[in-house]
Amino acid sequence: MELTKLKFDPNGLIPAIIQDQNTKQILMLGWMNAETLRFTLETGLVTFWSRSRNEIWVKGKTSGNYLHLQKMFIDCDQDSILILVKPEGPTCHTGNISCFYREFEITDNTEKV
Repeated sequence: MELTKLKFDPNGLIPAIIQDQNTKQILMLGWMNAETLRFTLETGLVTFWSRSRNEIWVKGKTSGNYLHLQKMFIDCDQDSILILVKPEGPTCHTGNISCFYREFEITDNTEKV
């Protein structure tokens, strides 16, 4: 797969789904640009573009909870990335293993979206 074939959004970003290679648990969703994608491939440390801070963000740089790149997959439309990682501690800034720790309760009374 050539990185030049990736389809970045109008802001130059592409979503990256982060999954634990061993447990298969989805850990988080982050955004990457071409620079952070190259940095991730070069260093093995998963690196994102922080939309809120408008800067490069090496996951774990402040917390020590790095995400070590193991494998990378591109979806069929080439507009999103799945990254398998070896996490070094919890991924979520709340201290949870995954950012997806809040279950949405689906009932018969749940409004249809």
